[in-house]
Amino acid sequence: MSQSTMSEVCKVTIPLNQITSMPAFSTYFPMPPARYRNAKFQSVYFRASLDAIDRVLPECFEPSEDGMCMALGLAVPWSASYGAFDESALSVKCTYKGQEGWFTAVAFLNSKSSIPAGREIYGTPKVYADFEIGFAERVMYTNTIVGGTTLMSLRSTMHREAAEDEMPSDDPIWRLKVIPSVDGNGLDVMQLIDLARTTTDQVVHVRRAGDGVVQFNPSPIYDLSDFTPLEYFGAYYVEMDMTENWGEIVKDFLAD
Repeated sequence: MSQSTMSEVCKVTIPLNQITSMPAFSTYFPMPPARYRNAKFQSVYFRASLDAIDRVLPECFEPSEDGMCMALGLAVPWSASYGAFDESALSVKCTYKGQEGWFTAVAFLNSKSSIPAGREIYGTPKVYADFEIGFAERVMYTNTIVGGTTLMSLRSTMHREAAEDEMPSDDPIWRLKVIPSVDGNGLDVMQLIDLARTTTDQVVHVRRAGDGVVQFNPSPIYDLSDFTPLEYFGAYYVEMDMTENWGEIVKDFLAD
């Protein structure tokens, strides 16, 4: 058998319908589902100016009249897909075609694998940041640091038990997944995503409530300083195990 014939016989390429991400032969991150253990969620609810909310909302949404927002801190000590990482996010209450829900304007992480996974799969607007997370006496704090500036700082207590139904509903949980075209000719993807039913197999170990504050500082990038709280609506702490699955495409703007 000739060398060329042997090469043709031995050639086994990767079928396109089996590629889920890149690199094709060994993807940078696993596909869902992703299992988490003892994930710690710190959330502070507050009211901000409608002008600030308008500035970060895509035009398919309308801001909620109450100006409700949520600042989130998340510490993940163990994840099967991404390892350990910290995260924070700012979400704003809004409506889409008359339905009320939440849109995440920006999410900060210190994970090298969770950032591309979150952006490519779910359309979560993840960017890299450094974190300081801990306790000062009975106050939990989450500091998000970008470019040497603490962009967002959460402080909250957890001095009482919290019932599940007293926490504000975050359903739907919207993302806007956007991927530009490589030739500079517009976009290849623009989809409205709902992640409300993404999380399953939840085992809650701790659910507490208390008082919380959040501070935003000016920055030349990801500036959230106009979200200075006008009123607070309490804080919550939840520690749980969970599984993160696939999301739902609500609308494909380019297909329509």
